Amino acid sequence: MAKELSVEDAEKKARELLDRRIASVRTLVTARQRLAELREQVADADREDVRLYNAALNDGWSPDELRKLGLSEPEKKARTRRRAAAKKTAADAPGVDHQEPAPVPAPEPS
Repeated sequence: MAKELSVEDAEKKARELLDRRIASVRTLVTARQRLAELREQVADADREDVRLYNAALNDGWSPDELRKLGLSEPEKKARTRRRAAAKKTAADAPGVDHQEPAPVPAPEPS
């Protein structure tokens, strides 16, 4: 005869499964937070590198001299372009139905 499962046993097993799932999400969130912190540290270090390179230039060093010392120009990040907001047309006005009109049936040949 099959063993009957009590409500308490079912709840305990379900909670164990949920606890494992929650633990994996907790670990993932912790890792993502750490990654975000490290990315911010790298961004800070990049800004400081640019600032110090420019300070060296202002102190009289040339880019060629710095390059000969193994201090190449800081990497330039690609700028992201922001798209200009599209101009609103009469069709974009609120309350205007944007559906195309139903096609007019062709007249039947006589």
